[in-house]
Parts: sequence; structure tokens; C-alpha cells
Amino acid sequence: MRIILYTGKGGVGKTSVAAATALSSAKQGLKTLVVSTDPAHSLGDSFDIKLSYEPVEIRTNLWAQEIDTIHEIEEGWGKVQKYLTDLFTAKAVKDITTQELTVFPGMEDLLSLLKILRYYKEGRFDIIIIDCAPTGETLALLSFPEMLRWWMEKLFPIKKKAIKIVGPIVEPILGIPMPSSQVMNEIDKMYYDLDEMKKIFSDRTITSIRIVVNPEKMVIKEAQRSFTYLNIYDFNVDAIVVNKVIPENVTDDYFKVWKDIQKKYKTDIMESFSPIPIYYAPLFETEVVGFKMLDRMAEEVFEKENPVEIKYTGRAQRIDNEGDGYVLTMVMPFLEKKELSLNQKGDELIIKAGNIKRNITLPRTLLNCSIKKAKFDDDKLKIWFGGEKNE
Repeated sequence: MRIILYTGKGGVGKTSVAAATALSSAKQGLKTLVVSTDPAHSLGDSFDIKLSYEPVEIRTNLWAQEIDTIHEIEEGWGKVQKYLTDLFTAKAVKDITTQELTVFPGMEDLLSLLKILRYYKEGRFDIIIIDCAPTGETLALLSFPEMLRWWMEKLFPIKKKAIKIVGPIVEPILGIPMPSSQVMNEIDKMYYDLDEMKKIFSDRTITSIRIVVNPEKMVIKEAQRSFTYLNIYDFNVDAIVVNKVIPENVTDDYFKVWKDIQKKYKTDIMESFSPIPIYYAPLFETEVVGFKMLDRMAEEVFEKENPVEIKYTGRAQRIDNEGDGYVLTMVMPFLEKKELSLNQKGDELIIKAGNIKRNITLPRTLLNCSIKKAKFDDDKLKIWFGGEKNE
């Protein structure tokens, strides 16, 4: 089975690209599910069809779904939500506001991803294509299992045992309900399911993540930041799709300035994401809605290539802890060993080597560190960070 996730800043057209990819996949005879986990669903609008919170077959070999987060919360967070509601209302009045407080930020995204895990285990589909929430926030949440692992493996079992022993004594004294074993087990199961989902999403033979961008400064900056964090968490970004590119055959004077601007930003995109494959979708003369236009988009983006094959499996960049500092490693193929120039400007690292320039958006971890040394060897550039940044 294959899983492809499309992410990007809101409004870049990731839903259209995801739908076009799914349509092309189904035409190859693959049982394809395209699912939207974005609370502001537009997948049905893209197909110009009303969708349900369960998969609906909209064409031969093609199913589509807009996940209903309220339904998923009731199904996957029910016992815990009821306990939290009882806890919050033990000394207060129960109302709709209290129920809303029991759903933590990002909970809808997590439960949506667990739905994907269920489909993966069932094996109903050959490929699952996910239209994610903007800016890859859903993917960042997958780092939670790494942060929670110690607590879940070391402290959680102790707390479960302690609650079972002292709960009947403490509950009447404090006048507040203690979590039942069912509540604790539901939290336990959610954690391990999420951890399994993280492993599947990190498997480069199964999952690809594709970032959709427009040739615009703000969009590119956000895509760079997402790209860096996705690499840190070892997710496989196998393609960049540049959407809404003004075609060369458009000669109207009004678009000349815009074409020049886009040309500059297309160069920035190539410099920022190399060696990740880059694909282009034109700014069409009409909106991309319905099967006919989605077919056109798939043909324009992937041409004669198979849109669901893995486009890239290497790691373009990674950050490792080394001693009391960090090492940033980047793949820079076809680079001759010439004079290397590094410049840090705010959260951006500008690397110039020969005719190649790379703009890397640094994670917060490295913002207060200074560059100690750099080395280029075997198509890899390594930069050592440590100590406080020199002002």
C-alpha cells in the first residue's frame, strides 16, 4: 500500500493537486481513496460532488471522504471526553462550553490520522491520498509520540496502578471523579495507535509527503520551514508541486510583471528544495473544479510519469545532536569543491557554493547557536553549530 500526503499553506491549491493525483491513480486501476483531514473541507467542492464522512465511490476505483471530526471525537475520544466533562463539572455547571474544553487543540487532526491507520490495516485500498490541514500542522503533531514515549512507558503504568488503589479513597474526600481503568486504557490505546501511525508515516517505502507551493515569497518561506521540520522528524518529502504558474504563451502586458516575479521565485524554489523533484501546474484559464479539469491538472503536473510512485527517498537535510552542539547535513549533488560562503540572517541560513545557492529556514533549536565550522565531502555539506550565536 502507498500513502501520499499533500500539505501546504492555505489557498495554494493542495486539495486540487491531491484530487488530481487520486483521479490519475484510479485511472491506472488502483483502488484509490482520497481523504480530507482539513476541518475546512473543500475536497467535495473540487470534485463538484457532495461527500460523506465515510468513503464514497465517486468513480471506478476512486473513493473520496471528508472526515467528520465531531464523529471521530465521539468515537475515538468518547470515554476520556466524558471523564473530563465530569471532572470539569464536578464543582460547576455543565454546559456546551465545558464539552468544548474537553477537546484539546489538534485532537481533531490526531483522530483523523487514526482513521487513516484503520484504513491502512484493513487493506481495502491500494493507495491513500490525504489532503492535509494547511502548513503541515497535522504532521508536526506526529512528533507527539516521541515526546510522550518516556511518560507512557515509565510513568503511565505507575499512575494507572496508583489510581486503581487510591481512587476509591481519594474520590469521596476530594469530591471529584478519578479516571476509570477504561479511560486510562483508551488513552493508552490512542498513544500506541498514534505511535504506529508515526512509524508508517516515517516508512519511506510506504509514505510520501508532497508540499504544494505558489511562486510567492510568503508561501515559499512557509514551505521552507515545513520542509526543514519534516526532515527533522524523518518524514520523506518526495516532491514539490509549484501551482498557479503563469504559462509562457501568455503574452498580455498585464501578466509580464507577474511572470518576471514568478521567474525569480521559481529559481528560489529550485535552490531551496534541490535535489527534491519539482513539478509545475499552470494557472489555468478557468477554475480547477470537476473531473475534466482535474484530469487536465494531472496531465500537466505529471505528464507521462506515474503520479503515485515514490519520486525521491533520500534525505535532503537532517539535524543531529553531537556532543554539546548540532550538525546540519545537506545533500548538495553536482557541487564542485569551491569557496564556501555561509551567512545567517534571522531564521534563514544562506549557503553559497560555486554557482549553487541554498536558503534554509533554521529550526528554533539552532537560532541561538553560532556556526563553528563547515565541511563538504561526498556530495554532503556539514555545518557544525554550538554555543551562543555571535552578535
